[in-house]
Amino acid sequence: MADVERSLVEEHSLDRDCTTLSRHVLQQLKSFSADAQDLSALMNRIALAAKIISRRLSRADLVEGALGFTGNVNVQGESVKKMDAYANDVFISVFKQSGLVCRLASEEMEKPYYIPENCPIGRYSLIYDPIDGSSNVDINLNIGSIFAIRRQQGDDIDGEATDLLQDGHQQIAAGYVIYGPSTMLVYSIGTGVHAFTLDPSLGEFILSQENMQVPDHGPVYSVNEGNFWQWDESIRDYIRYVHRHEGYTARYSGALVGDFHRILCQGGVFIYPGTVKKPEGKLRLLYETAPLAFLIEQAGGRASTGTENLMDVVPEKLHTRTPLIIGSKEDVALVESFIQERTRESKEAIASRS
Repeated sequence: MADVERSLVEEHSLDRDCTTLSRHVLQQLKSFSADAQDLSALMNRIALAAKIISRRLSRADLVEGALGFTGNVNVQGESVKKMDAYANDVFISVFKQSGLVCRLASEEMEKPYYIPENCPIGRYSLIYDPIDGSSNVDINLNIGSIFAIRRQQGDDIDGEATDLLQDGHQQIAAGYVIYGPSTMLVYSIGTGVHAFTLDPSLGEFILSQENMQVPDHGPVYSVNEGNFWQWDESIRDYIRYVHRHEGYTARYSGALVGDFHRILCQGGVFIYPGTVKKPEGKLRLLYETAPLAFLIEQAGGRASTGTENLMDVVPEKLHTRTPLIIGSKEDVALVESFIQERTRESKEAIASRS
């Protein structure tokens, strides 16, 4: 019996894929060139930040000063959670010694953070939301971090980072970390979407899902229906449609990363529309919607503002906001069809009055 058990253990050990994140990046690029090694090193640094944040979150209730608000307000006019500030500092400290990143742009900072000693040689910019869904921190629900990497263009002598004001196609990598029952890092460098799970016993992110594909249609619609009466009529039309038809289920956690991860795995659509008063919506293009749009397209899905492919949107400023409709191709198209129908009706009404 002992021999059988030993054989099963050995078989499992041999079959287990222990591909680490840095090794996977090099395998995806099929190269050990300087650029490939840079990307591998950058992903390693992001993974390190994720491990530090995950460790803090796992014992947040036991650490003084980990929960609650700092008393400050960020550039968005939002109260800053202590975990927001902590995670933002973690990303900065992790990349200070990298030699790769000249600047970091975060939704928690009005302007990019420059690392002067890196700038002569650092060719990349890290754009990130250090803690997404921070309202969930104090009640121990899932939250995440979102990131994107862009290659620096020009010398940025005036320190305004205007070269970041380009569409999502300029991203060379994007991903997110979800802090839940396990800590997962999901990333793409334009060669598919791949998920890694943190193995605490090894202290490494190990490949758990490769070449993830979102189904063309899914049952989940994820939206904060508490804002129903603040939306444009076209979005309300869609909600009425799913209420009247079988096969749909509502799932919304208040954390973009968690809701997006569900859509990526199960299919469906996540919607964060603008309101009548604020048609630009709440989510930031550079830090949230463009990185996730990069991922969903790599996974065979779509991302839209409702009227435009999200990857084509050019920000006017670092903290530009956009509406977001993202997920399975068929489900995104369905939401867009309600917007298009209302637009057509509005044009016809104007034409009939003229």
